[in-house]
Amino acid sequence: MVSSKATTAEQYLADLPDDRRADVARVREVILANLPDGLEETMQYGMIGYAIPLERFPNTYNGQALGSVALASQKRHISVYLHGLYASQELTDWFVTAYAESGKKLNMGKSCVRFRRADDAALDVIGEAVARVTPDDLIAAHEAVHSPEAKQARRAARAKQRAS
Repeated sequence: MVSSKATTAEQYLADLPDDRRADVARVREVILANLPDGLEETMQYGMIGYAIPLERFPNTYNGQALGSVALASQKRHISVYLHGLYASQELTDWFVTAYAESGKKLNMGKSCVRFRRADDAALDVIGEAVARVTPDDLIAAHEAVHSPEAKQARRAARAKQRAS
């Protein structure tokens, strides 16, 4: 199941094969247990997502709720997308170090952690990473990239680079 048409997390889980359902449900429990106040579980992009409701922060670049974490069952693995890692090199460095110290093998893209079974993942480290990124952190990171001032600064930097 790469992308689901489920409209709730419960439906998403119900659509999974039995063996995968148990693992994804375990990861979901860790995320929910560590989810900062102000984030809510939703379905986004065919995955279980955890995002800031649009009522709190409507000024996203794409009109979608600003996501913090996503959980998906892919063809060969489970994916946890920790969007806060993408926005903070310091947090990414902590995460990679803590994961290594757990003794579990890290298979990671920019912010996507992949593993075949819940037992293969450092769920405590994933939980702590979820807890470390608050809605205020996400909003600040989003505005640092997408605010009119940030866009103007990027345009000015490109113009300066072309001129030199």
